[in-house]
Amino acid sequence: MIIIKKYPNRRLYDTSQSQYVNLEFIKSLVMSHQEFKIIDSKTEDDLTKSIMLQIITEQETNDQQSVLTNQVLKQLIRFYDSDMQVFLRMYLEQSMANFLDQQDAMQSVMRGIIDKSPIGIFGQMFEKNVDFWRSIGISDPSKTPKE
Repeated sequence: MIIIKKYPNRRLYDTSQSQYVNLEFIKSLVMSHQEFKIIDSKTEDDLTKSIMLQIITEQETNDQQSVLTNQVLKQLIRFYDSDMQVFLRMYLEQSMANFLDQQDAMQSVMRGIIDKSPIGIFGQMFEKNVDFWRSIGISDPSKTPKE
């Protein structure tokens, strides 16, 4: 678990690497499925959710990348303080998990199709040739040692 401290000056500090980081670094942790927690440096309150919401807010400013339309946001707001809020949370979590599982399955099928296509087979042969040249000490096969 990576612990990141947020200081009053709004800076984020990765305690595992002993360096200051930014929101892009936090996003990369999410994308690489790293476990992390962001805490307030003084109170040690968990700030992970608020920082992730900040990342989402920045992503949502670009209309081409926007996932949460105005209509979706209005509907989400209506669920707060309702009896259905807990059910919505469970539904969203399960729906996202199912969606990601289906996406992984589809990508696996596509990789299988590409790997078995003539282009995929040619690519595999090329990679094996490059590996061979590297194994005998030639980093760039187009540049052979001079005699």
